[in-house]
Amino acid sequence: MVLLSDLATQIVIPVCAVVGIVFSLVQWVLVSRVKLSPEAPAHNNNGNKNGYNDCLIEEEEGLNDHNVVIKCAEIQNAISEGATSFLFTEYQYVGVFMVAFAILIFLFLGSVEGFSTKPQACTYNPEQLCKPRLATAVFSTVAFLLGAITSVLSGFLGMKIATYANARTTLEARKGVGKAFIVAFRSGAVMGFLLAANGLLVLYIAINLFKLYYGDDWEGLFEAITGYGLGGSSMALFGRVGGGIYTKAADVGADLVGKVERNIPEDDPRNPAVIADNVGDNVGDIAGMGSDLFGSYAESSCAALVVASISSFGINHEFTSMCYPLLVSSMGILVCLITTLFATDFFEIKAVKEIEPALKKQLIISTVIMTVGVAIVSWVALPSSFTIFNFGTQKVVKNWQLFLCVCVGLWAGLIIGFVTEYYTSNTYSPVQDVADSCRTGAATNVIFGLALGYKSVIIPIFAIAVSIYVSFSFAAMYGIAVAALGMLSTIATGLAIDAYGPISDNAGGIAEMAGMSHRIRERTDALDAAGNTTAAIGKGFAIGSAALVSLALFGAFVSRAGISSVDVLSPKVFIGLIVGAMLPYWFSAMTMKSVGSAALKMVEEVRRQFNTIPGLMEGTAKPDYATCVKISTDASIKEMIPPGALVMLTPLIVGIFFGTETLSGVLAGALVSGVQIAISASNTGGAWDNAKKYIEAGASEHARSLGPKGSDPHKAAVIGDTIGDPLKDTSGPSLNILIKLMAVESLVFAPFFATHGGLLFKI
Repeated sequence: MVLLSDLATQIVIPVCAVVGIVFSLVQWVLVSRVKLSPEAPAHNNNGNKNGYNDCLIEEEEGLNDHNVVIKCAEIQNAISEGATSFLFTEYQYVGVFMVAFAILIFLFLGSVEGFSTKPQACTYNPEQLCKPRLATAVFSTVAFLLGAITSVLSGFLGMKIATYANARTTLEARKGVGKAFIVAFRSGAVMGFLLAANGLLVLYIAINLFKLYYGDDWEGLFEAITGYGLGGSSMALFGRVGGGIYTKAADVGADLVGKVERNIPEDDPRNPAVIADNVGDNVGDIAGMGSDLFGSYAESSCAALVVASISSFGINHEFTSMCYPLLVSSMGILVCLITTLFATDFFEIKAVKEIEPALKKQLIISTVIMTVGVAIVSWVALPSSFTIFNFGTQKVVKNWQLFLCVCVGLWAGLIIGFVTEYYTSNTYSPVQDVADSCRTGAATNVIFGLALGYKSVIIPIFAIAVSIYVSFSFAAMYGIAVAALGMLSTIATGLAIDAYGPISDNAGGIAEMAGMSHRIRERTDALDAAGNTTAAIGKGFAIGSAALVSLALFGAFVSRAGISSVDVLSPKVFIGLIVGAMLPYWFSAMTMKSVGSAALKMVEEVRRQFNTIPGLMEGTAKPDYATCVKISTDASIKEMIPPGALVMLTPLIVGIFFGTETLSGVLAGALVSGVQIAISASNTGGAWDNAKKYIEAGASEHARSLGPKGSDPHKAAVIGDTIGDPLKDTSGPSLNILIKLMAVESLVFAPFFATHGGLLFKI
């Protein structure tokens, strides 16, 4: 018997989700207290902490405070408008795709039994009757649309919050680095908690609504729910690729002409691409990242639920144990809530050097508390012994073994996070070596950076390998699915840390454009450098969890398609393997080239403006920002379609023409090669970026010997950073979606492929 009754489960899960949503709204209210309209300073020095005793620096330096605030508000407005209009354009295109793909799901799954409405014999338990195939088709389509809409919403809300908070962070930086940090971090938390809670709530409501129809047919119910994961990830793919192309076209264009040719600082208001660059941070890193992690989260839940529905939980209709993945996520929201308070309320940051440790502590605290949380959930929600479906047999599992599966994933995530940090933060030797190699020019910088990226793959892969082995030997495919969930259970904190990066990046840009003093720019730069590292940590998490998720989905697909074993020596499987391993390269080639050609247009436009607008370099004339924003928007909308089509069509084409065995090979191949490229690409890019920041900041004797800005080593570092941009923000992060999306799509269409697939081999 389980300690937690079914009724309690039905109360606990939605309550935790609502708590998460309420907490994020509270954080949002706290952020909105920073006013963006100039007010007369009220000198109420009655010793209160937030009065004006920590006298604004601006007043000391005698700058006109009033103008700065107005300027900040103007810039924020421009960034917010640019981001919103881009996302609306993108969602129009994606909406068309969504409807078309929903129809496709319905037709393919409905045609499995020729659209009959008669009850069918169950797949895994042929003695019993299950709901008709047509029902699965309808409900899978509904789940797909739900997942897609939630995913789009997650990205959009994240972007709204980030563009709301960026100028507020800049204004708080006048009072000190700690105040600015809290605003940026709180806004990140708003996004993290909204996303985690929304994902959980929508999934939970969907399961309960579907149950009204399915009743006791849990096998059909959870098979239909997999559409939710597919919807989440397919939107994430377009968000990530589109946003990534947008942000990097602007970034590369702004850097090459502004910094290398014209020798003006980053984010200088004279640079025509500067607004597009700041808009890009919000569309790519925030909206894209939000949808991406939501997709991982939806899929790992779906993979776990599918396997559980054909194990003893599903066969005996044990609702509480069935909801174990959702209970782990609910616990995660509560744990992250406590963790967030450590950063914003329990400790105050006073100096620049405390920023990175504070963010790292977030990861450690959340992981430690979550370990206890998972133990509690495993104790109350699982029977002491149960069976798990394992490729045709039932495997006996104890509840402590499942607890260990989740913990292995949780701690592997932390290890991957820290290894990523070691290789991308400029406080450690790898990045300093890369910076040092800039003495001899850009070529050595590129060589060192690539080597660093390849080397950074080693430990994460071992961590993933160990967690796969441990979790599989304890609880078969279900173990891997809950290990992935363990890695994502602290998603709220992970996303808060992740969204913090682009927000502080934008804050720095706004400070530069509003012409604030050098001291403030130093503070925002310190926030931004820490943000770069945490963004790399976030990408590490996303890639590690994607590997586990897609393996779990792969297992569910193999079970569902009725393949007893995948034999590598059979030619059908092997051709799939080798082609699958090639796909990440093809996909990366497409995205890199898209960034390159979009950046080319951007560079030409920026040069044209510098050459033709009189008084632009002197600062007397304003550049035409809108044209640059338009170039980025048009390029990314046009260029996101081919890579998207590649990922979405591959499983369909392979499944229909070559059948399920070849498809299983393709999935395995893509997983194996995709993870390596994704980790190395995002770490190489992160290292180059921070090597450049290391030289610019000039914090140590070594860094000063390479700098100042504009020196030859610095120019070499800027070139490295520019090459790394599409690697770390377009190709790398999109690859983890490629791996997951192909797996979840194959799982959704598995019944169709199993009955009608493999046309070429039938001839």
